[in-house]
Amino acid sequence: MRCAKLTSNHATVQASWQISAAKINPEMKCPYCGFAQDRVVDSRESKEADSIRRRRECERCNKRFTTYERIDEIPYMVVKKDGRREKFERQKVLSGLLRACEKRPVSAAKLEAIVDETEAFLVDSPERERTTNQIGELIMNRLRTIDKVAYIRFASVYRDFKDVREFKEELEQLLNTREASKTGRR
Repeated sequence: MRCAKLTSNHATVQASWQISAAKINPEMKCPYCGFAQDRVVDSRESKEADSIRRRRECERCNKRFTTYERIDEIPYMVVKKDGRREKFERQKVLSGLLRACEKRPVSAAKLEAIVDETEAFLVDSPERERTTNQIGELIMNRLRTIDKVAYIRFASVYRDFKDVREFKEELEQLLNTREASKTGRR
């Protein structure tokens, strides 16, 4: 069974198709009168080619309405530290990055690139899921190269530092890496 969300200009209409022996059975009601039979007047693919726009006419009230059909995809999942699975949300990653980079000289374009790279990393997963550890490490590695303060801010939340000692160890590790890279350049 394949489901699609159909949105008309006056109402949201759900449709599901049961495909059996080449028979397609759309279950949809007119948003004006609720009648279950309509005819398609016009069909067009959207500019982005990710949905189909259909003009429909109700066979009872003869009013026309527009629906947009889009394939429901299986969501990409994030496996939390406790084993729970959550749907990946770009906005959640971006908001974490924005907090870490608050009042720092990091452009929105760089943050968007990190989010894009994170999403691509998830999409490349054959299981359609990644652990928060894998995602967090990827983000921290990118932040480390862009802005050290933003990196420390993000790491302190991501790694859930319990005390100042853990925070200090992370800072020392960052400083040692920085010093090693400076002496390696000379």
